Amino acid sequence: MRIISGRLGGRVFDSPGSAKTHPMSDKMRGALFNILGDIDGLTVLDAFAGSGALSFEAISRGAQSALAIDSDKSAQKAIDHNIKELGLTREVKLIKANANAWLSTNPEVRFDIVLCDPPYHDLQPNLIAKLAACVKPGGLLVLSWPGAETVPVLPELELVENRSYGDGQLGFYRR
Repeated sequence: MRIISGRLGGRVFDSPGSAKTHPMSDKMRGALFNILGDIDGLTVLDAFAGSGALSFEAISRGAQSALAIDSDKSAQKAIDHNIKELGLTREVKLIKANANAWLSTNPEVRFDIVLCDPPYHDLQPNLIAKLAACVKPGGLLVLSWPGAETVPVLPELELVENRSYGDGQLGFYRR
């Protein structure tokens, strides 16, 4: 996999190679960040980090920090390796836990952007709704969702844009 744009554009990183993760395509990831636009200085939560691709892309494009959460051991190993190889130990923090467990011990933490790319075989809509509470006022939650499914309604967030990319779609919600 590779970082698409920004100060780390073109750098490659490892994927966990686990059946439990589904890396977002370069096309969809590029579209996500093009729609977000200028993210300089913003804080990012990558709730289903997988390889860390969304965290790395965010930092490459100017985000201040990214918190990458994943419960899969092979994903954790890949993210940890990638953070070190890309020299991002100050900007990207890996949380080796289930996002639900992390939320229960960090109920007050808020982010400018919350990125949710859950495994399509286990979408966890209740967890996505809980993650919506992590969005700062004026902030965004971006949800990667199967193309054949309707994106969920999220409490206290407004769906402001929905784009389809073949077998996947991106829903952009604003607080």
